[in-house]
Order: sequence, then structure tokens, then C-alpha cells
Amino acid sequence: MKLSVHTKAPSSARDQYTAVTFSIEHHKALLVRSSRGTTLELGIRAQAPLTRRRFITLVRRMVREAIAHDRLRLIVRVDELAGLKGLDLDHAELLRLFTENAHMANYAYTAYKAKPQDGWQELVELVLVGQLDASARKALTVGAVVAHEVNACRDLANTPGGDMTPKLLALRIKRAARGTAVRVRVLGVREMERLKMGAVLGVARGAKEEPRFIILEYKGSAKKAPTVLVGKGVTFDTGGLSLKPADAMVDMHLDMSGGAAVAHAVIAAARLKLRVHVVALIPAVENSVSGESYRPGDVLRSMSGKTIDVLNTDAEGRLILADTLTYAERYKPALVLDVATLTGAALVALGTKASAVLTKDDLLARTLCEAGEVSGDYLWPLPLWEEYADMVRGRFGDIANIPTENARYAGVIGGGMFLAAFAENYRWAHIDIAPRMTSDKGDQLAPGAAGAPVRLLVRLLEEEKEEGK
Repeated sequence: MKLSVHTKAPSSARDQYTAVTFSIEHHKALLVRSSRGTTLELGIRAQAPLTRRRFITLVRRMVREAIAHDRLRLIVRVDELAGLKGLDLDHAELLRLFTENAHMANYAYTAYKAKPQDGWQELVELVLVGQLDASARKALTVGAVVAHEVNACRDLANTPGGDMTPKLLALRIKRAARGTAVRVRVLGVREMERLKMGAVLGVARGAKEEPRFIILEYKGSAKKAPTVLVGKGVTFDTGGLSLKPADAMVDMHLDMSGGAAVAHAVIAAARLKLRVHVVALIPAVENSVSGESYRPGDVLRSMSGKTIDVLNTDAEGRLILADTLTYAERYKPALVLDVATLTGAALVALGTKASAVLTKDDLLARTLCEAGEVSGDYLWPLPLWEEYADMVRGRFGDIANIPTENARYAGVIGGGMFLAAFAENYRWAHIDIAPRMTSDKGDQLAPGAAGAPVRLLVRLLEEEKEEGK
């Protein structure tokens, strides 16, 4: 979407337009349709205080309505945005949120569709009319960059598994990082064997497609210990020998959404030239079925030396993350965050509105949840109390990859307790994005990948930059 910023009001007389209205809860928006059929002028009539959350949804709804009415251009008066009742945001933050969410709402995944004769149904131009100072213009740029990386993450995640193997994922990430200060390295099977990544290699064993271990590093500052972002990169998940039902397998090309998110968060940090040091680690595998597949009852030796009872081959994400969390130690990180579509249990617990966050650091949990509110990638905390430790105690190995008793209960926590055993030497949190793998109907976004939590990760890195001044 082309973003144009005007400082003068449109010259067209208002009486040339026909009004169309819609509302979200108590907030009405006036959509003014040009008789020429190319322009949509928009104003907001708020009848009740507008929260940050409602504003995000309202912006997306505006864009979706514009697209539905076949408008190519959307004109928004900045003074009307700034005057919204109850919206306690400074001018720059308001414009950043507007820009981010307008771009996100203008996205649709069309890579495999024949282009219509009259072109795709999308906005071509967004015009913000009003006086904009330097901070406001910078906010527009930041919002556009972040939204671009969110949408690029969605493109990666939406790509079908046949066209998104571990090798192809590595190539796509390399291509996305071109022209930035991000360094990308890719490890193959031999390197992983030398590192004794028995968990990653065990999961990948049944697939024709060989695994890759993808490393992105951006050194916007070399003075501080890095933040390490770990992203699950299962490019397709059949469940392995613990085979998923057919209906549950349809969206499993999206099981690498965590990997896509951390890659594009690092690229966003580079494009914004943030003064941070950040690393992304992505174990990329396909969890497939063959005579070579790892089995329920196998015991895998992880890079850490801990042995893992495989009780269910469909709990593969935590296995590949275990080796990756161990690999993260070599960076002597200030913080490690892992992002994964880890459990269906997170959907049962939270529905599709928020991701789960698990950490033994209460301050970190609060920080992450606050960043979620600011960014729009919402989180809700669940406990990792020591009382849960017995859930994943191994029978023949040191640790089991699913709870050994009452496996139906506390599945999100069981996954978190497993990962915690491999993240004991640094500050760490786990974000289960399974609830936000795809967009919710109320999101006012196109079907498919939601792009969570790229915005959250960028906000955290921006806060780190501010603290490091």
C-alpha cells in the first residue's frame, strides 16, 4: 500500500460525496464515498470513550470497509483522529498505531490465486491530511516498517508446506534480510551432528527434507549482551507416528510461525536501525512419517546432555526448541524469549484472543504483558510453579516430552515446564502463540497467519534501546 501524507485538506466539496456508516460497539465511522468511485473520505464519531484496543480494531475496520466498497484511496483527517474521546495517546503513537494496523488490514495472501482482470481488491493509497511534525512523520515511517515485517512474516507462514521446506525457509529468510545489517548463517546436518543436537535431528529423521538451523544476528550495539529470540520452525507437522487427525493437519504449514516471527522481528530492528544486539535462532524441520521416523518410546539425547523420553511424536516443537535453548547459552544472553505454536491446550485455555506467556520471572511476565497491550499482540500469563515439575519427570530418560500423568491437564504448563529445564542459565520466557497462529474473526484481518508476535518483539527491542541510551 502506498502511503502519502498531505498537509492540506482535499479541495473536493463535501456535497459531492455520499455517506455510508458503520459502527463498532459505540464508535461510529463515517465513510464518504466519492461520486467518481476512487476516493473514500473518513471521519469518526465516537459516542463513548475509545480504548487503545478498540482503536486498533476500528482502524482495521475502516480499511476493510474501504476495500469492500472498492475504494482505491482512503483519506483520513489527522485532527479527527487526535480528537477521539478517551484515547489517551500522544500524536506520534496514535499515528504509528494507525499506520501499522492500516497496512495489516490491507494485506491478503494471494500468491496462489489468479489475478483478477481488474486487479486485486486493496487500497492503493492512504492519505493522512493535517499538520504533521517531525515526530509524527517518524512515527508513520516506523509503523510502515513494522507492518511490512508483520505482513512478510504472514507471507512466510501462509506458504504451503510443499513450498516451504527447511531449506526453502532458510533461503526465504536470507532473501528477506538482504540490504540490511542482519547477518544470516545456516547450519546443516553435519554441523548439527557436531553440536550433538540429538533432539532436532531426532525429529527430522523421518522426513525426506533435511533440517536447517537458521541464525540471524543484528549488532546495532556491541556494548550489551544480546537478546536471543528462539522461534519454532516446523515447516509441516503431520504429528509423526503419533499422527494428527486429517482435519487438524490442514493448517500445519503454519507450525513455523514462531520462526517467521523472530526472523522478521530481527529484520525490523535492523531496518529501524535500533541500537540493540539481537539474535534469532530457528530450528527448521519437517515432522513427517516414514520408516525412519522417531518413535513413541524412543529416548533422545539433547545437546544439553539431558535425555528425553518421547511419549508423543506430535510434541516435537519442544524437542527442537530444547536444543536451541541450549545453543542460545553461547551468546551469554541478557534475555531469551522463545516463540512457538506449541500446544492446542493454549487454544483451550485462552481461545483465539491472546497468546500464553510462561516464565518463572514475575517482573518479566509483567513487562511482556504490558508490551502486549501496547503493541496489540496480547499475552496472558500462566504459572511455572515448582509444584508442576513432576509433570514432565522422565521414566527412562531425564525428562518426558509430555506430562507422564494426567496428560490431558495443564498442557500449556507441561510444555513450559519441559522448556524451562533447558533454560536454567539465563533470564527466559516462553510465548505459546498457538492461539494467535491465525487471525480471529474479530481481528478485522484477512484469513490465514496473524503475524504474531512481531509487533510485541519490536516494542521490546525498542524499550531496550531506550534503556540503553
